[in-house]
Amino acid sequence: MTGVARPIEARVFDEMGAPHECVPQYNLIQSWLEATPPEQLERKRREAELLFRRIGITFSVHAEGGDPERLIPFDIIPRILSAAEWEHLSRGLVQRVRALNAFAFDVYHKRDILRADKVPAELILRNDSFCADMQDCDPPHHVYSHISGIDLVRTGPDDFFVLEDNCRTPSGVSYMLENREAMMRLFPDLYARHRIAPVSNYPEELRATLHSVAPARCEGEPVIAVLTPGPFNSAYYEHSFLADEMGVELVEGADLVVDDAIVYMRTTEGLKRIDVIYRRIDDAFLDPLTFMPDSLVGCPGLFSAYRAGNVTLANAPGAGIADDKSVYPYVPEMIRFYLGEEPILANVPTYFCGRASDLAYVLDHLPDLVVKETRGSGGYGMLIGPQASRTELDAFGAKLRARPYDYIAQPTLALSTCPTFVASGIAPRHVDLRPFVLVGKEIRITPGGLTRVALRQGSLVVNSSQGGGTKDTWVLEG
Repeated sequence: MTGVARPIEARVFDEMGAPHECVPQYNLIQSWLEATPPEQLERKRREAELLFRRIGITFSVHAEGGDPERLIPFDIIPRILSAAEWEHLSRGLVQRVRALNAFAFDVYHKRDILRADKVPAELILRNDSFCADMQDCDPPHHVYSHISGIDLVRTGPDDFFVLEDNCRTPSGVSYMLENREAMMRLFPDLYARHRIAPVSNYPEELRATLHSVAPARCEGEPVIAVLTPGPFNSAYYEHSFLADEMGVELVEGADLVVDDAIVYMRTTEGLKRIDVIYRRIDDAFLDPLTFMPDSLVGCPGLFSAYRAGNVTLANAPGAGIADDKSVYPYVPEMIRFYLGEEPILANVPTYFCGRASDLAYVLDHLPDLVVKETRGSGGYGMLIGPQASRTELDAFGAKLRARPYDYIAQPTLALSTCPTFVASGIAPRHVDLRPFVLVGKEIRITPGGLTRVALRQGSLVVNSSQGGGTKDTWVLEG
């Protein structure tokens, strides 16, 4: 969920410049939209849907009944960022992931930032995301979050904010890649008229990143695998897509075996050693001998092999301590503490309800705020104050008083809009952006990322599980 939904459409920043003067990077798009009949756009929209269905680009929702395989709606009007805008964002993203990884290393080692009282120790050490078993573990290059998805929102021409850090198992990159393929196929002439930074090398860069964090004891070319919970996982398409694009094996826990603290995968030719595992399984399910004992999707002994330095897990267990929503307000201080720099990208102002003064403010201003569970995701378990009834506000206030440490609150924001093709024609819809940052021996960022769009008028719910869609994101070169 991208924060927020107060009826303030008149003050919303539109990234194309509508209804006034079009910004330069959208000039060709505006001309194209003016020259293209709506019925032609509708034909192209249907072609895109057919294309995605034929390829099998779906996500799974097994809890709601009906057909669990859903298409994520794809909007055929691209979102465009200028080279200068992207340069600013990429500098801020590099700075942020460096600090997040430094923080993860610190809290599992000397805990300097806790001793300096820059982050409350109890907030970390009593946090469900803190993995005590990672204490004094040294991952290659001190990297914990090798694949990060940093959610950004925009409120003005120069006003970008980080809404959320995703340091565990961020999803959506397959849609970024398939959206680009769809636009190149559906609108080759429009695409050719722009100088657009490519995204197609992401799988190659992901593989290079994983290759660079192979264990020091690795002999020869590292063997890489993608570990999936299986086809019932909502992001299974992405797991299989990335394994295929990287040219590596897609494995489930049952395909793995650990012997003498070394991880092997079962093959028709016998056991084959694995050096790096890009795991798309949550910490709790990784290893029943260390974490959740009744996990059926992990591999017994996997964490012991990791601790022994015989396999790299990306992302590392315990990386979630860096993206817990209760920790998020302290990221700017992490940047100052570890890097000695001022943050390039600002946080959204955030109140942590576990702090008495913040809780009091939130309870007094609940109709004006968005309240989120610190461990929630997908837009669930939230309160959008401006849209809530008195009954809903009272019920949520009781939750906050009962479990304040489980919630944060943020002000409503007038998020930017982009032109979007909907049933009524071309209309502004709210968007966010999830760039993907790869961290290994070096840091790599694919230009752009996944733009998610709230398709319902006035809505800011961009999550695919709640009716949101996606757009191709074009970063102009030079």
